[in-house]
Amino acid sequence: MSELADGKDCPRCSRNLSRAAFAKNKAMRDGLQAYCRECSAEYYRQRQEVRGKIVRVKVPVPRGHKRCPQCGEIKAHAEWELNATTPDGYASYRKVCRADRNQQSYFKRKYGITIAERDQMIASQMGLCVICLNAPAVHVDHCHETGRVRGVLCFNCNSAIGKLGDDPDAVRRAAAYLEGSPWKPTLVAPGVYRLPS
Repeated sequence: MSELADGKDCPRCSRNLSRAAFAKNKAMRDGLQAYCRECSAEYYRQRQEVRGKIVRVKVPVPRGHKRCPQCGEIKAHAEWELNATTPDGYASYRKVCRADRNQQSYFKRKYGITIAERDQMIASQMGLCVICLNAPAVHVDHCHETGRVRGVLCFNCNSAIGKLGDDPDAVRRAAAYLEGSPWKPTLVAPGVYRLPS
């Protein structure tokens, strides 16, 4: 019983350590794991290497800080969003890294392209919208039927062709209207109109 009060022997490293050096395990008689935390971690690492898997090296993190698995940086808790479902109460990734992951995932899911491919398209357009040629290209334009990406436009041009239903004929009629030659359909029968050629 004195062993439980003072500490516990680890059978793997043969050291007598404090109870805090052992992880909890309710299934054990004393409520602690058989091996100390260091030996358990080493044993786990060895088993994973035998399976061909790589185990991340544990980095010491100061109190009030957390390591982001995406960027690998250790930052204060203020850089993380709160998450009540995690053991430490903070999200897995920093706010900045999480936003970056979400944006990358969105572009891949919605358009089938990466952010680098989008940036390459913008560079090939010299950073300008291909319709108005004066606003910066920031919105990915795609065909709603095929899903194919057509280019990167400014907000106004992207919404304009969307409001015209992505219909080339409607865009041509709008261009003719702006050029001063408005067309008027001719009524042939009730509810039937003939469009000008």
